[in-house]
Amino acid sequence: MKKIGILTSGGDCPGLNAAIRGVAKTAMLEYGMEVIGISSGFRGLIDKEYITLDEKALSGILTMGGTILGTSREKPFKKDKSLFRDNDKPQIILRNYNELNLDCLVCIGGNGTLKTANLLSEVGLNVVGIPKTIDNDVWGTDISFGFDSAVSICTDAIDRLHTTGNSHKRIMVIEVMGHNAGWIALYSGIAGGGDIILLPEIPYDIKKISKNIKDRYAKGKTYSIVVVAEGIDHPENKSAGRYITSLIEELTGIETRETILGYIQRGGTPTPTDRVLATSFGSYAAKMIADGNYGRMVTMRDNHITSIALSETAGQIKTITNDNSLVEQVRRLGVCFGD
Repeated sequence: MKKIGILTSGGDCPGLNAAIRGVAKTAMLEYGMEVIGISSGFRGLIDKEYITLDEKALSGILTMGGTILGTSREKPFKKDKSLFRDNDKPQIILRNYNELNLDCLVCIGGNGTLKTANLLSEVGLNVVGIPKTIDNDVWGTDISFGFDSAVSICTDAIDRLHTTGNSHKRIMVIEVMGHNAGWIALYSGIAGGGDIILLPEIPYDIKKISKNIKDRYAKGKTYSIVVVAEGIDHPENKSAGRYITSLIEELTGIETRETILGYIQRGGTPTPTDRVLATSFGSYAAKMIADGNYGRMVTMRDNHITSIALSETAGQIKTITNDNSLVEQVRRLGVCFGD
């Protein structure tokens, strides 16, 4: 009988509990495995903190946000990327992995987590990765769970800003998450009817943005919605949303207000889409373990669940290219990207 450990690492997001449940229930019921949950990400492997997962522990968690295992941003290879040299955390993890008699470690997380998972695979652990991130920037998978929930939250906020903007004849700027990739801004901006969408991948010209807004007002459109990804170029001492707001108001003379959603995008109940995706990813991961298919990450490719080597995704980020079909399509609708 195989024994596996599951951990969640990095930022929390809706769907983590659904993924834990998908792995554990499939592993136990279909393959007769023993399952433990590692507490607080990789920190739990270092401190040897864990709980036993059984059907009772998994009952009712499908719809819950957050993670029952807890999480952290512990990076065991951070001090020295040359594996064991001058850094004993990977050695401690390897020792505890062996002492717990684990046959495989399931790492559920985003880019940083999957990079660490690949390094642990290189030093001898059997590892399977599951991609999660609200940013949808994990390379090698068409989509990650957590993204749909975040887009839903942001879209709802944009919907509400339309009524306020229209009532007061204001420009409404909304800042959403996305340091290096603007997927949330793009999707929620389209779904929420944003007039201007600013992405980290597309350099913007504030003068073109202000001209676009003035042209809209000249046509009788008395308010505008500007969706801003937090990672666009801006001064470090000011948030992206606040920076864009101040510039627009200065250049247009029109009253402008910002809304910064922040961590509200990570919280709450996962959407049905994320529940299904996370469950499917988890169940597939359990099958990979049963087949001895280690050192790989579960992916969604062309609407089919498969896997790729962890080494392929480690250290890479999926960003939006200028020829992205969605960008091209909404440009035809008159949406401004500031370029």
